[in-house]
Amino acid sequence: MPVAGSSLGDDLRSLGFDVRTAADAAGVTEELAAVPAHERVALVDPRFVGHVHALRLALTDPRFPAAATRGALTVQPEARTALTRALAAAAHPGETAPAGAAGAAGGPERAAVPGADTRDGDAGPSGGAVASGAGHRPGATVRAPGAVHASGEYAGSPSRTRPSGAATALDPSGAAALDSSGTAAALDPSRATALGPSGTAAADGFAPAPGAHPSGAAAAPGATAAPGAPGATAPGATGTHSWVDDIAARLDAEGVPVHRPELGVLVAAVPADARERATAADAVAAVDDERVRLRAAVKSRDGFFTTFCISPYSRYIARWCARRGLTPNQVTTASLLTALIAAACAATGTRPGFVSAGVLLIASFVLDCTDGQLARYSLQYSTLGAWLDATFDRAKEYAYYAGLALGAARAGGGDDVWALALGAMVLQTCRHVVDFAFNEANHDATGNTSPTAALSGRLDSVGWTVWARRMIVLPIGERWAMIAVLTAFTTPRITFYALLVGCALAACYTTAGRVLRSLTRRAERSDRAVRALAELTDSGPLAEAVAKAAARGAGSFLAPLSAVLGAAAVLAGTAAGGFGSWLPVGCAVLYAVLAGVAVAAPLKGPLDWLVPPLFRAAEYGTILILAARSEVNGALPAAFGLVAAVAYHHYDTVYRIRGGTGAPPHRLVRAIGGHEGRTVVVTAAAALLHDQNQGFTIALTALAAALALAVLIESIRFWVSSGAPAVHDETGEPA
Repeated sequence: MPVAGSSLGDDLRSLGFDVRTAADAAGVTEELAAVPAHERVALVDPRFVGHVHALRLALTDPRFPAAATRGALTVQPEARTALTRALAAAAHPGETAPAGAAGAAGGPERAAVPGADTRDGDAGPSGGAVASGAGHRPGATVRAPGAVHASGEYAGSPSRTRPSGAATALDPSGAAALDSSGTAAALDPSRATALGPSGTAAADGFAPAPGAHPSGAAAAPGATAAPGAPGATAPGATGTHSWVDDIAARLDAEGVPVHRPELGVLVAAVPADARERATAADAVAAVDDERVRLRAAVKSRDGFFTTFCISPYSRYIARWCARRGLTPNQVTTASLLTALIAAACAATGTRPGFVSAGVLLIASFVLDCTDGQLARYSLQYSTLGAWLDATFDRAKEYAYYAGLALGAARAGGGDDVWALALGAMVLQTCRHVVDFAFNEANHDATGNTSPTAALSGRLDSVGWTVWARRMIVLPIGERWAMIAVLTAFTTPRITFYALLVGCALAACYTTAGRVLRSLTRRAERSDRAVRALAELTDSGPLAEAVAKAAARGAGSFLAPLSAVLGAAAVLAGTAAGGFGSWLPVGCAVLYAVLAGVAVAAPLKGPLDWLVPPLFRAAEYGTILILAARSEVNGALPAAFGLVAAVAYHHYDTVYRIRGGTGAPPHRLVRAIGGHEGRTVVVTAAAALLHDQNQGFTIALTALAAALALAVLIESIRFWVSSGAPAVHDETGEPA
């Protein structure tokens, strides 16, 4: 008999599932055939007892090809063929479905999504109940963190952003269950089958699935019998064997990565009897899953200002937005518009304008925190959202720099701070490239240990040092708060001085620590990391030609040494030669040669991650020095635009690499000249056009427009395509 008072069917419908019912694997296969191929499917044991948020985490996250918790499983369209094979094997344990076959459903294009009405039956230990469903409301916007995203065969699927479907429940008790149309479906317990470790049928479902706990609970990662553990049964309840867990284990065995969300104190259990069900229900009642959901909406790591001054209330704004159907992308856009209005207020050059700019900048940051918290709260992750989140932060900050520079010029005295604004943008971008290059070089290195890293870990165990170290690096929250306060109460020049000093100290602190870690670390860099560093260098035709001619074996420090010498040569030559001299051109050519030498071998040395930021400093710094020394009207604003366009290209490269798709097409990198080619072109333009009134300004403006057009067209094409990765920073690292 169905268990009275079960809310599982209503819970699934509240998550956007279309609930259907079936009795066993064969029944699920039949239901799968009725569901469009573009919809996700979910299987849920009708005896499931747990928090709604546990089901939400397991069944509605669009980032993974398959996900599961105790008694519940979901798959995206790209994994439905594997699910069909697993179901066919469960329905016919003596047969083996051929690899690649669609099984009884006839292929994923005919697969149907089962979901659970699940008036739970007091099922016996065979535990054959299953529910499947549309794991998210159709048309929901989705945004994904970079910390976890699908990879390999199942990455980049359109289903990452278009989850939808129906649901079906299987009840081995033999009791009738209602499907989504309200008609009765006969349930046949004789056909419910449990899979043993060999893939053959196990009598009465008692044999544990591969990797299962002896009690029958699936021992997938994050699913243990410990109370409060992710995927755990309720405290005091041993749980029973669930046929759904066997299917999840079979998908794992077939190479489909099944994500198991960390549930923490949330309950997800399949009780064996009424006593265990009551225990599980008590455990559910003891934990407020809405409170857990709100807490989980905030990043695990964040800066002091964000953690204590923004997140305590921004999470409630995120919930308010979710309940009104707002999407993270809409909040992100609102944050951008607020920051642009702030920049416009700063550009007025008046004290009321500066005060308004500071207030609006903080408001923009609150919305910036809210969009990510909304994405985590409602599990709305998307490729478009990842792109917007990655690019809008930089667009907001650098647009604000421009607004301050315009405001300084319009204020009393007409202070020209464009060089400071450009310097702040250069320094901030180079800081980010240091972060990106170091992390890409070391995040998957083998033997990745060092005494410096161990000391850092020990310091993090002391409470106050954690916050002190996070504040020292001047993350986005502290940085924007400082800019806002100084804008409101001082002048743009003082604001930029403080920003430059603070960012310089932060850059020295982080870079020195990473150099020490690299020198004391005994690690082997992976091929993926070597490839990522090569792509981050952004080398063009000149450097490539030199690299081919100077092909060599990998050297421990030759690459960073060549990059340092090249950067020093072009920066010193440009500063010494001055505007109009041909010395910077010769130094730029030497820089191109040394840049080619630096990338002539794979970047496997301990300090080779310094090569990309050194190239950024050389290119951006050369443009800054030439524009500042030119004393040509409009040259510095034009240089600001040029560096902004090139920086966008470099940020775009970073986020593509993070998503596992590699750098932009090589034809684009070659077409825009590479870092060394652009450096030569800008120095040559300064030498050739120095005696023409606005010639250099026009050249910089034209180059900025051409580069911006080329990189934006390709970037937009990529990020709105179905194959783009959905990556979003969830680490809380400074930005």
